[in-house]
Amino acid sequence: MAQASQAIIGDSEFDRDTALTRREEGVYDIDLSAGWTIISAVNGGYLLAVLGRALADALPHADPFTVSAHYLTASRPGPAVVRTDVVRTGRTLSTGQASLFQYDDEGREVERIRVLASYGDLDSLPDDVRTTAKPPAIPPIEQCFGAQDAPAPVPGSSAIADRLLLKLDPATLGWALGAPSGKGEMRAWFGLADGRDADALALLLAVDALPPTAFELGISGWVPTVELTVHVRCRPAPGPLRVAIATRNLAGGFLEEDAEVWDSADRLVAQSRQLARVRLSD
Repeated sequence: MAQASQAIIGDSEFDRDTALTRREEGVYDIDLSAGWTIISAVNGGYLLAVLGRALADALPHADPFTVSAHYLTASRPGPAVVRTDVVRTGRTLSTGQASLFQYDDEGREVERIRVLASYGDLDSLPDDVRTTAKPPAIPPIEQCFGAQDAPAPVPGSSAIADRLLLKLDPATLGWALGAPSGKGEMRAWFGLADGRDADALALLLAVDALPPTAFELGISGWVPTVELTVHVRCRPAPGPLRVAIATRNLAGGFLEEDAEVWDSADRLVAQSRQLARVRLSD
């Protein structure tokens, strides 16, 4: 997609909306943007990027290698505070934890999300790659479909869609036409709408930006994340990413989603697994 003025890493809407103000060592303030909401809830990938940026400042290493998050209560747009703690620092890896807090309607502080993460230097990793993984088979981006191609937006759901270049594989769009495939798969081209290329923090957003695989299982409605773990494998090359997500098991009202993110150089740049709750109809 052509951009009139392409944003760059460090100067984009994503960077501004994940920027934090350091109050004191290890404590940061932020105003969570309503631009990254789905219905009224703040997207989990955006929240992960916010905490990821806080830990990048608090730890001696700048790049997330592995990030595990537990989503405790739903976040909403508005003021929040992030508190970090350095657990261990080493030569190649540093580990820290972070929590994001907001106030409820009674003025009580509520923890929204808690993260444990290890950081390092992606540029220091060796080039040796031995893998059986293959990029997902997705049609060219011009043959895929985004929110702007829908006949009418879902009320209240378009805020995050306006900030993403998200083009879904037609083979995983049956749910939007009233004919879900039942396969529990979702594939898409992913980028930021202002043209900013992806970095390690944007990968934390990418793994949680697609519609839930539950939609292709014939289940509609909100699918809140309970736990999400992301592994960042290398710094992505410029250009749109390809994201493939699949679930193999829905049981007891919970499902897992396994995601792979591939860059324009056909490298597997991130992987994730999350556990999500599904509200089954009676």
